[in-house]
Amino acid sequence: MSETEPTPEQPAPAQPEISKEELRLAMKAFRKRLKLTRLDDESRLGYGPMSSGGKSGVAAIRPPDSYPKAVWLKLAEQGKLRREGGGLYSIVE
Repeated sequence: MSETEPTPEQPAPAQPEISKEELRLAMKAFRKRLKLTRLDDESRLGYGPMSSGGKSGVAAIRPPDSYPKAVWLKLAEQGKLRREGGGLYSIVE
């Protein structure tokens, strides 16, 4: 057994407290990244005002690396994001 795994005698390390402000800023960064990813997807040929149109099919993205994984897990636990698997998250509508 490695030293990083908690044993029955040792409690698991406590998760660091995540402030409401940090969660708010993380959600804002997630929305911005999702918006930019969708715009990038729609900017390719075949999407445009003179073509048949079409919307981006991007529904889930990998969250920004500027926030730790614990922040994204907390937002998913609160029901603001949905874990899609493979490290992807989507916004709960």
